[in-house]
Amino acid sequence: MAKRQSVTNVERTIRSVKRYMGTDWSMDVDGKKYTAQEISARILQKLKRDAEAYLGETVTDAVITVPAYFSDAERQATKEAGEIAGLNVLRIINEPTAAALAFGLDKADQEQTILVFDLGGGTFDVSLLEIGDGVIEVKATAGDNHLGGDDWDQALIDHLVQTFGSKNGIDLTKDKMAMQRIREAAEKAKIELSSSQQAPINLPYITVDAEKNPLFLDETITRAQFQQLTAHLLERCKRPFQDVLTSSGISISAIKSVVLVGGSTRMPAVVDLVRELTGGKEPNKGVNPDEVVALGASLQAGVLKGELKDVLLLDVTPLSLGIETKGGVMNKMIERNTTIPTKRSEIYTTAEDNQLAVQIQVYQGEREMAVHNKKLGMFELSGIAPAPRSVPQIEVTFDIDANGIVHVSAKDLATGKEQSVTISGGSSLSKEEIDRMMADAEAHAEEDKKRKEEAEIGNVGESLVYQTEKFISENADKFTEGEALDKKNEVEAALAELKTSLGGANFESIKANTEKVSTLSQALGALMYAAAGATATDATGEDSVEDAEIIDEGSN
Repeated sequence: MAKRQSVTNVERTIRSVKRYMGTDWSMDVDGKKYTAQEISARILQKLKRDAEAYLGETVTDAVITVPAYFSDAERQATKEAGEIAGLNVLRIINEPTAAALAFGLDKADQEQTILVFDLGGGTFDVSLLEIGDGVIEVKATAGDNHLGGDDWDQALIDHLVQTFGSKNGIDLTKDKMAMQRIREAAEKAKIELSSSQQAPINLPYITVDAEKNPLFLDETITRAQFQQLTAHLLERCKRPFQDVLTSSGISISAIKSVVLVGGSTRMPAVVDLVRELTGGKEPNKGVNPDEVVALGASLQAGVLKGELKDVLLLDVTPLSLGIETKGGVMNKMIERNTTIPTKRSEIYTTAEDNQLAVQIQVYQGEREMAVHNKKLGMFELSGIAPAPRSVPQIEVTFDIDANGIVHVSAKDLATGKEQSVTISGGSSLSKEEIDRMMADAEAHAEEDKKRKEEAEIGNVGESLVYQTEKFISENADKFTEGEALDKKNEVEAALAELKTSLGGANFESIKANTEKVSTLSQALGALMYAAAGATATDATGEDSVEDAEIIDEGSN
């Protein structure tokens, strides 16, 4: 529904919210600011309602998947979104890991290496996994959280806008509604080019010229042209692939199966790239790229609930974690692609004489200098006993849970003083904020339900108007006199009332008038059939209705 109305409701339509998880991004809708967590929670609420409607029971627990290259802040924000949606988040797992679980569950007794190439709408990651003896272990993962199908759309949008501007001297980027129409057309053309060699893009009345004459956007894009426009995006897929090979120490020849995940992997150029990178290996066709991650998440839920046994899932942390030390150096305590959950401790000391406190600044990333990595948070350990520099012993411990969320503590071994923090990045929400958002989401759930009911009432009314007017028009010769004419006039009067109420927002009135028209039109129909029956009886002198058996023609 959001996609359908996006053209006419640009200001209130949000897309690709996944890219904003873990940031301070927000969007103002009707005077209220919504965070990425809240928008994501709305989507999860919709999925929760759909699942409950299908299963016929309440859904309380969830396993939520995230791109493998999501940072700690992005994972924490995703967990918060689940909580706002009223879900008990059992586990956050990486999407390629979930895909491998779905693909490899029935092959877990066969030792093999799997490459998962995951290109979705907004994110990209690639992972190498080994399965065997009931264990599915992630060996390495790499990716780009700002590369996905949306970027292929944008490349085509930019081309269309530039071409139109060159021909007509008009910049369409200033027209939000026109841009939304172009975005929809670009996505449609991209999908069409996966199965066809060319795709027409025809948008009538896209804008007007200086004399107020309507202008059309009419282009035909070939697959070759589209691939040329997006070649730079394909290039960006190569680096993460090389990174996982280097990190894992696994050779291309050792890869037995290639699994494609995400709708964007349906593009022929992407499939060709995967073949090229893997030395000609044919991607597995036995999995649905759109569904395999969700299936893996449900299997992981089964494992956590004890309904699925003899499967062990070993995931990894996508980026290195460490603290800033003297000189601004990033000291990595947990290297990227370390299997999680994991825990690591190291001893640090003071940099100055009689130093009474130390600041622990936590970073995530691969750069040698802390300032170039992502700062996850900081805390202070105070109460250190006065001593010359380098004498105090401060034990810093990093603990990453199975969700990939980081807990850090620091302890002065002499005094026993300890300080700890759960790192949740810039997106961190307090318990009160999460509770408020949950209450807000619940309030909107009722509002959404009411809006849906109102829309259905209006739809039923409009449909009844159309059907009744059509019925009267097609049978006009049968309502020309007597009781039939009187009843037809009653129906038309009721129709007029229903049309008037449909133009307003009083849904009780619409409902009442709909019921009135329905009752009267049924009476009119009954009158017509009664008259037809009487005519038939007069003509034959007996009832024309007889018992009959339905014959199955297919058995003759």
